[in-house]
Amino acid sequence: MISDSFVIGVDYGTDSVRSVIVNAGTGEEVAASVFYYPRWKEGKYCDPGKNQFRQHPLDYVEGLEQTIKNCLQQAGEQVAAKIRAISVDTTGSTPVAVDKNGTPLALLPEFSENPNAMFVLWKDHTSVKEAAEINAHAKNFDTNYLQFVGGIYSSEWFWAKLLHTFRADEKVRNACQSWVEHCDWIPFLLTGGQDVNQVKRGVCSAGHKSLWSEEYNGFPPDEFFASLDPLLKGFTAKLPSDTYTAAEAAGTISKEWAERLGIPADVVIGIGAFDAHMGAVGGQIEPYYLSKVMGTSTCDMLVAPSDEVKGTLVNGICGQVNGSIIPGMIGMEAGQSAFGDAYAWFKNILLWPVKNMLGQTTVVDSETASKLIADIEKRIMPELDRRAGELEPEEHGELAIEWLNGRRTPDANQMLKGAFLGLDLGTDAIKMYRSLVEATCFGAKKIVDRFNEQGVPVKGLIGLGGVAKKSPFIMQMMADVMNMPIRIHKSEQTCAIGAAMFAATAAGLYPKVEDAMNAMGQGFDKEYFPDPSRTEIYAKRYERYSEAGALVENIFVEH
Repeated sequence: MISDSFVIGVDYGTDSVRSVIVNAGTGEEVAASVFYYPRWKEGKYCDPGKNQFRQHPLDYVEGLEQTIKNCLQQAGEQVAAKIRAISVDTTGSTPVAVDKNGTPLALLPEFSENPNAMFVLWKDHTSVKEAAEINAHAKNFDTNYLQFVGGIYSSEWFWAKLLHTFRADEKVRNACQSWVEHCDWIPFLLTGGQDVNQVKRGVCSAGHKSLWSEEYNGFPPDEFFASLDPLLKGFTAKLPSDTYTAAEAAGTISKEWAERLGIPADVVIGIGAFDAHMGAVGGQIEPYYLSKVMGTSTCDMLVAPSDEVKGTLVNGICGQVNGSIIPGMIGMEAGQSAFGDAYAWFKNILLWPVKNMLGQTTVVDSETASKLIADIEKRIMPELDRRAGELEPEEHGELAIEWLNGRRTPDANQMLKGAFLGLDLGTDAIKMYRSLVEATCFGAKKIVDRFNEQGVPVKGLIGLGGVAKKSPFIMQMMADVMNMPIRIHKSEQTCAIGAAMFAATAAGLYPKVEDAMNAMGQGFDKEYFPDPSRTEIYAKRYERYSEAGALVENIFVEH
């Protein structure tokens, strides 16, 4: 019986990995465990000043083992014996250079401390130059090879990162036998893969970030890449032309990993996908409803029946791919490069004197100072939300542009910077924070407007992720700015739950992922409705935001 079967969903985020054990029949979460990447926490291999963000594969492997073992310990031996499948989601595009065995180079002694041999995190923007070259180069071809990724290639994606790495590090380039996304490597690891040619690539990662398309029967031709830079000549031959949906199985767990984790030898390992894509399923996405996974950044997912939107291309988004979210539907992705990250930045600005001066004070002892710092850090965001929520919007108040990590969509441009405008001596931290939140909501509206303008109507909003659950202030402003309701999903772990739904489908417990979604979904627990008294003011401020954004973009665009 399905209700007597259990599946594991593994969600790799930017700072940590979370695993959950879920009852495949009811969707009940039986156990959960989180592992914070120790090397990442120390800031190793990263240089924010250069927009370099790398993660060591050991953080991923250790987190995988520890969280699953912790979950199994919580659930007990009877549940462990009934585990049927595991599926994973990851951030993306987060690729890595591997050898002929499919081993990330950083796991080899000679590359163990080399950031270029590690996973290049989604937020790494060291390849801005390479992305610009790809965009310019694509104009030289009769076929528009960027048409299914919104017409603009991003520095956050597969090929730009590969070319930058090859140019920056000859040793890595010579040792690299292939370039593999994080979401494709973990299933390869769990199934005991030993040959890089046997890595099964998901259509999610390949279609949205790697220029793979059914229209080309795979990737663009070698000529496209070789004429961009000879370093890429012949590289597409190292990539398989076949891709798979996340509803399919990558294989069964290897003997080593089954014994290592203490689960049955016939556990199915599903094809991997990106976190927002599986999160949209965990959040019970509906056709034409924009599912907004709101964390450090946002990923906005929309699905539409392929026969209804066939031939419709939305410019400036992060791709539209058949089957990338739900098989049989076109999956469309957009998003913002900084969302929660923008709030965290502002929080850190305010905490600078607290962290850097209170720790040196002689007025209180060091233990008391540490407790004060921890208490202020814990309380500052809820207090900012509360105080900012008490302010009424003013047509000519402070204005912000949220491009603190560049702009993802619409129209990717990682060279852009954030800004505050209209400040005066009456401006305080509360007003600045409110304007920053408003800017993130305005940026979200730009995405909705782009879909609507280009023939894909957005009929509603679904809020997922940490910010959606934790901040009623931000969600109410989102509803007011968008002038449409936003439903908040009950689950706090929609990505991990979505991975569990795909695991159940890959194991054959459900014939379609929609069936798993309906059976295992937890529903919604809150809905925010627009306040008519505010929507008119926000509409006027949105026009000012658009004008200010154009001004800021003109300042930072490269001529």
